[in-house]
Amino acid sequence: MTPAPRAQNDRPAGAETLADVLAEVRRIPLRSSRFVTDVLTGGYRSTFRGAGVEFEEVREYSEGDDPRHVDWNVTARAGRPFVKRFVEEREHTLMFALDRGAAMQAGFGAWSPAQVGARFCALLGLLAIANNDGVGFAGGDADRRTYVPPRKGHAHVLAVLQRCAVGDTGGASDLGALLAEISRRTRRRTVVFLISDFLTLGYGRELRFCARHHDLVAVRLIGPELIDPPAAIVRAREPVTGRMSTVDLGSRRVRRAWLERVAAWRAVVDGEFAAARVDVVDIRIPRVRDIDAIAAPLQQFFRLRERREVYR
Repeated sequence: MTPAPRAQNDRPAGAETLADVLAEVRRIPLRSSRFVTDVLTGGYRSTFRGAGVEFEEVREYSEGDDPRHVDWNVTARAGRPFVKRFVEEREHTLMFALDRGAAMQAGFGAWSPAQVGARFCALLGLLAIANNDGVGFAGGDADRRTYVPPRKGHAHVLAVLQRCAVGDTGGASDLGALLAEISRRTRRRTVVFLISDFLTLGYGRELRFCARHHDLVAVRLIGPELIDPPAAIVRAREPVTGRMSTVDLGSRRVRRAWLERVAAWRAVVDGEFAAARVDVVDIRIPRVRDIDAIAAPLQQFFRLRERREVYR
């Protein structure tokens, strides 16, 4: 089902620094001063609930209290009903789960999927710093994986963003192994952003398991060649094997077959997301560098979550 061969530009791994990524992300308020300070920050704070609730006090029962919160031990000793009172934790924890497969360096967009993923993480990371939230990192391919436990603090979050911006890619993607690593090592309920092009399949079971224990959000990075491929003869390199091939996308027949294969792949991936009941953020990689192409889908995601809370 995966579209193949995957078009690939020559993008030197590790040529970009965290400073490059943050410089682009921080240009957003120059174009719209309210975008980060009001729109994104406000959406971020109102979107996520905390990881749970904290016990605050035991007090005497009053009309309208939830009977499920009755403290039966205190009630038995006092001879009249008492209830436990809880308050919601407003702080929460984010985990950036980044696909490090070789295909994440491919495509005909202004950025590779890996570069878009780094900028998406940078946007969220700056919001997490402002909200004093913990941030962790998990990334890798089929052969090796890295896990950084979530922690708070400006220096720690920047170190996580450094890993998002600069990292080895080269092997095949293995999202199943990456999700299994997160499920095994992340005990507290966490907001997990799984960032990938999702071109490889076979991760459905791990996706569903992780989604049961965490607030899992799939961030799908879609290259322009998957939406509107160039009407030309294209020399493409398969990212993992390096095998070269020629695809005549100027041919109507070939172009139609390509788009049909893309549609079939996307239907399968959409089915996996629906079965796991995860939210999806689709980011279409632009042909020219435009950070709003990354920020706008994030803002739309915040709005979706806000509406859901209103009608819950």
